[in-house]
Amino acid sequence: MTGRRAFLAGALSLPIAAQARGAEQWDAVVDPATGTLGAALAEAEKAGRPWRILLKPGLFTEKLTVRVPGLTLQGSPGTVIEYGTASGTPKPGGGTWGTGGSATLTIAAPGVALRELIVINSFDYIGARRDGSGNGAQAVALAIGREADRTTVDRCTLLGYQDTFYVQARSLVTGTRITGGVDFIFGGGAAWFERCEIVTRYVPDTDSFGYVAAPSTPAAQEFGLVFSDCSLLRENGVPEHSTWLGRPWRAGGNMALTGEAVFLRCFMDGHIRREGWTWMGYKGPDGEPRRLTPPEARLWEFGTRGPGAAPAGTDRRLLTVAEAKRFTRAKVIGF
Repeated sequence: MTGRRAFLAGALSLPIAAQARGAEQWDAVVDPATGTLGAALAEAEKAGRPWRILLKPGLFTEKLTVRVPGLTLQGSPGTVIEYGTASGTPKPGGGTWGTGGSATLTIAAPGVALRELIVINSFDYIGARRDGSGNGAQAVALAIGREADRTTVDRCTLLGYQDTFYVQARSLVTGTRITGGVDFIFGGGAAWFERCEIVTRYVPDTDSFGYVAAPSTPAAQEFGLVFSDCSLLRENGVPEHSTWLGRPWRAGGNMALTGEAVFLRCFMDGHIRREGWTWMGYKGPDGEPRRLTPPEARLWEFGTRGPGAAPAGTDRRLLTVAEAKRFTRAKVIGF
């Protein structure tokens, strides 16, 4: 074995020969002490077929994009993928990253499965707030791009502060812990979140602890971000009635975006504000600042419980039993 193949064999801990862990077979097994996930993904792209990659425990400090359709990325207990880039920070070769480009891990191919991974954007959000630097400090941990249809995220942990999880394509998210503060689950994709823990982070020296969801769903798209049997929790120090369920995002002032987010049978701790939802600003076609308000968007609840599950109000609307039946996994994402 010579050249590039020999290098990858050492770097990835036997990446070419399929390996077994229990009954499962792997095209690559990557140990962060000896190899990189980036090299394994490059080899998968060369193969031109779906690959199965097992990551051993440890820290992968890499900023990566998955471009292989049907790829499976399986973590082990303690597998961490971490990077620290935010919107407005410099890019290699010049310019700066935007919000989407800030992601630690980006999915840019259909049918990708992520399992048992910890994905972190380690940008110093607290320090940026303290120093007054950064453009709001948007720093994405996981981005699912428009081309990444039928992505699955299972038993993962996604950790950031602002804009943790960007969802732009049909996605299934199960048993996953998503942690952040400002608009930390956002985007225009249709996504079904099931049995997830959604955790608001503590930020010192602030009275408001942000917004859980910021949907930018197209008006012509029937479904947006749907949370089924999830738990909305908080870190120590996050006070009562300090966190909005979310606000509708009219990205770029696009009038065709109305935003849909629905919470079904979710537990809500006492940090959730009684008003539930609030408005989000944008510039209209005339360039003037405007607000997209909750009544103009599609923001709903059904069967929520816990101290944060307040009664219905003008901006906090409840689905009827008949209306709630329309929201099923099969209808929302089709897989």
